[in-house]
Amino acid sequence: MPSKTVTVGSAVGLHARPAALIAEAVAKSGVPVTLATPGGNPIDAGSPLMIMTLGAKQGTEVVVSSDDEAVLDQVAGMVASDLDAE
Repeated sequence: MPSKTVTVGSAVGLHARPAALIAEAVAKSGVPVTLATPGGNPIDAGSPLMIMTLGAKQGTEVVVSSDDEAVLDQVAGMVASDLDAE
């Protein structure tokens, strides 16, 4: 499965609001997407609760994986941006 490693951009990490926005985008895409910290187990990016279990703070590297290149790019961009500033 193709993947990209990105750095969490949200000032407070992947807490409730960014996790909900990412999970909503994944659900709308209808394509499986996983997130993982390097060396960690991948989690379903369609679940905000699972995203929050990563404990990813600003500056943490996260591996985004999906078979759909467009969705991969979209979710990787979301993880890398400050979703609290929008």
